[in-house]
Amino acid sequence: MIGFVPWSCAGEAALSTLDTPKRVAGKRVREQERRRQAILDAAFVQFTSEGFAATRLDAVADAAGVAKGTIYLFFKDKEDLFEKTVLAAIGPTLSNLDSVVARADLPFPQLLGQLSDLFRREILETKRREIVRLVIAEGARFPGIAEFYHREVISRGLSIIRKAAQRAQDNGELPSDALVRFPQLLFAPMLISIIWSCVFTQHEPLDVEGMLAAHRDLLLGVPHDGSAKP
Repeated sequence: MIGFVPWSCAGEAALSTLDTPKRVAGKRVREQERRRQAILDAAFVQFTSEGFAATRLDAVADAAGVAKGTIYLFFKDKEDLFEKTVLAAIGPTLSNLDSVVARADLPFPQLLGQLSDLFRREILETKRREIVRLVIAEGARFPGIAEFYHREVISRGLSIIRKAAQRAQDNGELPSDALVRFPQLLFAPMLISIIWSCVFTQHEPLDVEGMLAAHRDLLLGVPHDGSAKP
């Protein structure tokens, strides 16, 4: 019987080329995630380069390679897209911040050094710094953005730092409770660095590393000569 292939071989070969419902569903989920991520990536570029007000969803869709209507399959509106974009960009940094602070065995001076390195590596030296700049520049015009950023980013960050400062205070590693009462103090030079890099760097470059080190000395009560405070 020329050309005859036993069913056990031909049938299995044919079935192997067919997608099962489970496989089809998996492909659909992966494709949806791919499109969603493409939209988030495009939105990040648009928001950080154009600002919130000037960003158009048509431009986001074009950059992502999808139809504008596809955006609404994943996000309610432009503000929702902005919020999800910020969370996707900043969320991992907050998780890393939490991981560093969670190390109860780490002396506070070393913890401050690691926090400074984290800020420089994941915010100041990346496009994420533009998100902070955008919120500063447009938060007053768009209260919803400011409220979201405070709730999801600022409040979480302050809570993490306050816990670390309280632990350091309890261990006698801080000269006062100022950082416990005002954890914003830790972020002050970081905000200055972002604003300076966006506006004044071409006129007067800032030694960010040196400023962060000097700020750590101030928080720890280290005298100008670098010796520990008695």
